[in-house]
Amino acid sequence: MSAAAKRLLECEARSIERASARLGAEFEQAVRLLADCPGKVVTAGIGKSGAAARKLAATLCAVAAPAVYLHPAEAEHGDFGLLEPADVLVLVSKSGATAEMVRLARRAQELGAARLGILDTELARLCDVVLDASVEEEGDPYNLIPAASAIVATALGDALAVALMEARRFSPEQFGRLHPGGQLGLNLRLRVRDAMHAGSGVPWVRPEDSLREVVIAMTKKPLGAACVLGPDGRLAGLITDGDLRRALEQHDDIRALRASDVMTRTPVTVSPDALLGEALELMERRPRQLSVLPVVEEDGRAAGLLRLHDVYQAGLSGPRDAA
Repeated sequence: MSAAAKRLLECEARSIERASARLGAEFEQAVRLLADCPGKVVTAGIGKSGAAARKLAATLCAVAAPAVYLHPAEAEHGDFGLLEPADVLVLVSKSGATAEMVRLARRAQELGAARLGILDTELARLCDVVLDASVEEEGDPYNLIPAASAIVATALGDALAVALMEARRFSPEQFGRLHPGGQLGLNLRLRVRDAMHAGSGVPWVRPEDSLREVVIAMTKKPLGAACVLGPDGRLAGLITDGDLRRALEQHDDIRALRASDVMTRTPVTVSPDALLGEALELMERRPRQLSVLPVVEEDGRAAGLLRLHDVYQAGLSGPRDAA
């Protein structure tokens, strides 16, 4: 069973590589057709090709290109009114022999709407621009399941969306505005200061404080770490829950220990003006992931603490107060 699964995945990967090698002038024409579209993009397909068409419409909307999926069968029962002459109709098909798809393409041609095909079929003659989505095989033992062909159609749709992003100079800030409720949008829209703990809500300690005083401070304000402040308010170090455990393991008598004995003197820090996505990168893109980051101003003054939990909870309860 695992051999069959591996063979299918390898087949899909090869099919995408071949589709990538075929990209050329027609792909550039397709991108220009979408970029210059004065109306909206309407995608259409049936079966697995329909799933790829729906995915393309959703992806285009996510990059500020208004798009909607039209079921070819429903188009024959009133939904064709969705398509207007200024629109671009994207037809996704493998067989090309589906009657509803052919009739939809002909009606779109009569209407004057531009047609872009992502296909390997005779339906291509009804399109203004065609992207070759052909595959040598599907990848299953009997070459029946629309596996590789559906993956290639989906991948070509994603390629169009990415190229359109570049053509329209689509920015991460625009993406954030279009995704106000999702984690991706929050990461691109909110900044560290919107989610961090600050002021009296943070366990602040001094380098000379005893370990007992550090534990008490971290117990009263359980954020997983304490900021160690120098006399000028600059961050001198960070003490995490892990640092406390290691101190207990390494010392039979901890009464003489001070904050300066167990703190990390040069912790990874983040600016309060950094985007949440940047903070998340600092926490997760490393061999040992971090669960908390000290927030430091440009002049080195400690501003607060940001937990990984805070990043994922950002925007759910509004800005934090300092208490």
